[in-house]
Amino acid sequence: MTFLDWLHCIIDLFYPRVCAACGQPLLRNEENVCLKCRYLLPKTGYELHADNPLAQTFYGRVNFHAVTACFFFAKSGRVQHIIHELKYQDNKEAGIFLGQELGKTIKDAPLFQGIDYLIPVPLHPRREKQRGYNQSLLIAQGINEVTGIPIGDKYLIRAIYTTTQTKKSADERHKNVKDIFEVRFPEELEGKHVLLIDDVLTTGATLESCAHQLENIPGIVISAATAACAGN
Repeated sequence: MTFLDWLHCIIDLFYPRVCAACGQPLLRNEENVCLKCRYLLPKTGYELHADNPLAQTFYGRVNFHAVTACFFFAKSGRVQHIIHELKYQDNKEAGIFLGQELGKTIKDAPLFQGIDYLIPVPLHPRREKQRGYNQSLLIAQGINEVTGIPIGDKYLIRAIYTTTQTKKSADERHKNVKDIFEVRFPEELEGKHVLLIDDVLTTGATLESCAHQLENIPGIVISAATAACAGN
């Protein structure tokens, strides 16, 4: 065993690295999520189907080109634990991991070719200051690492501060995010295909509100992708 190996052992002893999905100690060759959990995370496969259940939820509301989520989200499940680590435990690497996995699913998917910009759903500056980062931007960074698609986080801002969506009904969620976003530099998005990025898709209210602000830009094509969606 080399000195570096011993050093890693000592660090793991005092600052143990644990899996963001199951909480068990990580092996030396594992990063953020253990190999077992990576294998068991429930993928949706929606990126291969234009008429998938997520896309159907937006029919008559938003004209998305394509909609997908990487994983199914279930209460107390592995994906929920990763999302919780990302949003409430300052685990930025969890966001990068989710983005990388999402990036792998869309990289070669026909519906998601020709994307010009990844646009993460923005946080209000006050909320971002409280959390220290925007989880959707971290997911976008992970996607960028896999696909090379540039991040356009300057194009959409959250102009109005709102309370959390977590415990609201579907109707309350839509009212809570109505007209709270603003588009910047719209001329740069003319004729572009943009991919909205968020962490979890439940009612779709936030993505819908973002899309409504973008859809008046001439020639724009809008798709959406999230790390997770409500369980199967």
